[in-house]
Amino acid sequence: MLQPISVGNKSLADYTHLVGRPLVKEIRDLAEDLQGLRVLHVSATAFGGGVSEILYTLIPLMNDAGIEAEWQVMLGREEFYNATKRLHNALQGNPESLTEEEWEVYLRYNERNATEITGEWDVIIIHDPQPAGIKRLVPDKAATWVWRCHIDLSEPNPDAIERIVPLVREYDATVWHVPEYVPAGMDGGSGGVYILPPAIDPLSPKNMALSPEDAAFVCDQFGIDVDRPLMCQVSRFDPWKDPIGVIDAYRLVKEELPEVQLALIGSMATDDPEGWEFFNTTMAHADNNVGAIEVNAFQSQADVVIQKSTREGFGLTVSEALWKARPFIGGNVGGIPLQVQDGQTGFLVSSPEECADRSLRILREPDLGKQLGRTGKEHVRAHFLTPRLLRDWLRLFSEHK
Repeated sequence: MLQPISVGNKSLADYTHLVGRPLVKEIRDLAEDLQGLRVLHVSATAFGGGVSEILYTLIPLMNDAGIEAEWQVMLGREEFYNATKRLHNALQGNPESLTEEEWEVYLRYNERNATEITGEWDVIIIHDPQPAGIKRLVPDKAATWVWRCHIDLSEPNPDAIERIVPLVREYDATVWHVPEYVPAGMDGGSGGVYILPPAIDPLSPKNMALSPEDAAFVCDQFGIDVDRPLMCQVSRFDPWKDPIGVIDAYRLVKEELPEVQLALIGSMATDDPEGWEFFNTTMAHADNNVGAIEVNAFQSQADVVIQKSTREGFGLTVSEALWKARPFIGGNVGGIPLQVQDGQTGFLVSSPEECADRSLRILREPDLGKQLGRTGKEHVRAHFLTPRLLRDWLRLFSEHK
């Protein structure tokens, strides 16, 4: 069978003081008619990236609400992950699509994993392109099939999107971050189209409140001078996250403020063999291997948090930084503008030069940084915490009972 993932337990009641009683009551009311609903989530990996971070919180909260939710990870080898990484890049606009041999690998592993789904489910939620072909192979395994897209499909490679759309059109529902990601070919599909932005867990170790003293202590252990200004980007080592552009922006800032420091914090996913190669390229460009660190501490301590993506499905690190009330600068792409209102909750930029300019402004105007941070935190509280996402999923389930 597919690999089952243990997610532990969480209580919705623990979030009441953060999201408010009305939202918690709405969730409980929606859940009354969904008790015992059997829901299976299927993804490509249990570690690295936003999908796994979301599911480690969303699934326990679904269970707390009375849904019988489980998570299983598909099985694959390097040839499959090489093909799906190329597919991921192509769907986000890379001009190179898969070769015919790679499409064959992709379909073959979908067939293998389809046969491994056991049991009967009310809803099966397939996350991202890697397992998208499973539904048409075993449609009777669930009463309702949902495909959840987590990547930026605003300007996809034509060949890649033409291959994927026929697979996902067959789902009973598809879920997207923003309307701009929905391909034109989905209009005549069999199911409904839903716009459900992701969310962060404010009680996870990455996002829970950390004292300034603790954050400073951790950063100090990694060679950061906590008395000097710090710029920071947290993301997977992926060309779409543009760490090279961040380094270039930092060097421009450093010409004006020689005391400034930069921390690039990255993680690697088990389904991303390309990532290690790009990691080495990034480190060579930086001439400084920062190493592994505690993300929460660096985000909490940073004077400027950056996510200078050139493509971005959503960017959980954006909400993470805003939740910590840090001044934020992000690429004006994908799901980032959904979280950042330019000039109010942060700044949106399109080049290293713009990134450097906004960074200098924040570093030179501490009151501006505090104002951006406060406004950003409240924006995330209202729109991008996990209980809101749970409510949205329960609404979808109710419509497909």
